[in-house]
Amino acid sequence: MRAGLVGDEPFAVMLPDMLMRAQPGALDQAVAAHQAVGGSIVVVEPAAPGEAHKYGIVALGEAAPGFDGRLRAMTGMVEKPLPGTEPSNLFISGRYILQPGVFEALAAQERGAGGEIQLTDAMLRRLAHEPFHALEYEGTTYDCGDKLGLLRANIAFALADPAAGAAARELIIATL
Repeated sequence: MRAGLVGDEPFAVMLPDMLMRAQPGALDQAVAAHQAVGGSIVVVEPAAPGEAHKYGIVALGEAAPGFDGRLRAMTGMVEKPLPGTEPSNLFISGRYILQPGVFEALAAQERGAGGEIQLTDAMLRRLAHEPFHALEYEGTTYDCGDKLGLLRANIAFALADPAAGAAARELIIATL
């Protein structure tokens, strides 16, 4: 991310290791939420049981009007919490609409989880200065950060492809 490219405008972040399938798309849903409430929007979804420690997890406040309770004010977030310390089961799934102030927070951010500078930590610093909302989007996320997640994504997208789906299904069955 580069502050000079963004200026004073909100901007979108899409993490490449998270593939999402949704209609409308996850980022389109986030833009709609941003248009409704402003501030920063973080797309979230429920973590599988026992998996929350792998992700950034949000703490939630009140629901915003509309969005069937899927858009809620954020009160905090933690990157890769220790099991049993998660503030919710909703993980940050790699799509954001952020305000440009996050660049200042990133520049001053010290290393966090995994010895890395974490975007989640910088966003947490900005939470004290601007509104953040978590949007539980409607769709499916494929975490391609590990081999099985990448395989799952490839299979799901191949099977759903109108032109290749039947051949992909036959190939998978023949491989068994």
